[in-house]
Amino acid sequence: MNKIDKAREILKKYNQNHIKNIDEKLADQILKIDFEQLQELYEQANSKTLESDIDNIEPVKAINPNKISKEEIENYIKIGEENVRAGKFAVAIMAGGQGTRLGHNGPKGTFTLTLNLEQKSLFQIIIEKLQTAQKQYNIKLPCYIMTSPENNDDTVKFFEKNNYFGYQKEYIKFFEQGEQPLLDKDGKVLIGEDGLIKLASDGNGGIFCSMAKNGIIDDMKKKSIEWVFIGSVDNLLVKYVDTLLLGIAISQNVKIATKTIIKNSPYEKVGVLCKRNGKVKVIEYTEIPKKMRFAVDECGEMIYGESHIMCNLFNIQAIEKASTKELQYHIAVKKSKYMNEDGEIIEPTEENCYKFEKFIFDSFCLFDKIAILRGKREEDFAPIKNESGPDSPETAKKMYEEYIKRNV
Repeated sequence: MNKIDKAREILKKYNQNHIKNIDEKLADQILKIDFEQLQELYEQANSKTLESDIDNIEPVKAINPNKISKEEIENYIKIGEENVRAGKFAVAIMAGGQGTRLGHNGPKGTFTLTLNLEQKSLFQIIIEKLQTAQKQYNIKLPCYIMTSPENNDDTVKFFEKNNYFGYQKEYIKFFEQGEQPLLDKDGKVLIGEDGLIKLASDGNGGIFCSMAKNGIIDDMKKKSIEWVFIGSVDNLLVKYVDTLLLGIAISQNVKIATKTIIKNSPYEKVGVLCKRNGKVKVIEYTEIPKKMRFAVDECGEMIYGESHIMCNLFNIQAIEKASTKELQYHIAVKKSKYMNEDGEIIEPTEENCYKFEKFIFDSFCLFDKIAILRGKREEDFAPIKNESGPDSPETAKKMYEEYIKRNV
């Protein structure tokens, strides 16, 4: 049986017979897709499983630097610095997104804004931070950048065009994250304008499998890396070399550490940390129930207010373990144009499909204990998510410039 016939057989088995014209390229794509898993994800999308997932929830305790001594903080930092100076530390940047929501045509990391009268891309800001750390600790700091199939070529070309912003080319490695097909509300895969099945990134939680698949974990082990800070491309205040967080993780003998900030209101669109059945997890803002959202303690502080801000630290052993596990998928309802059976391009006016994503924080439950450090919004969290309003270039720029002024 040739591959086109094999592809037709698979489509028939999984009720995807709306796909009629199959060439070799489409057949190759079909043969690589796990339709069994897709069917299970579709069934999840149409079931009510959220309530059972939030049973047995309790608050987490974070280390608040304001409530420990200066000596303790200095000791943690010293321990973290020793690891960095020994060349056992690396940074991974999640940069698979496009700048569409910002009105930017290109990878999000190439988005440019004016800081202190100088135009810089998000990538340049990050690389300059890493260069500062290299000079401070007299090291070569490996940097791994997770792109997507959609933006990888443009990202690599951007770095080449800018001569890697003066960074050592051999210490920057790019790797692509995985993808999953989009399904319509009847469970059918969407077909794009190119006649192929429409794919979307499988979320930041796919980073572990992508690292394994692309040889990144092997490269880290060859370089004797023990700890990797994984951060997002769009937070201007991320401390990629966070020696306090690193020192706490090493001192507490954990494999994962994360930094939080307190939510500014019950309505802020950030996931919150909690414990479920004794293990740390994050509940996304779209999933948190009302009774948890508004719960406060005797001092009026939100009980579930520790926000996950994508500042995560992983031991290499944790990355290896997570790369062998199938993290749960979260389901988002999206709007996406597609080609119908008659070859017409349809522009939907409302949400028409399911997107399946893994989240990096779902790896937390693979471990009995993680370290949590409470940061400060004005020092750790200036995200660029929206073109205007909250979490926009304007608000992030203001926070960044104020931070620089305070720390000059």
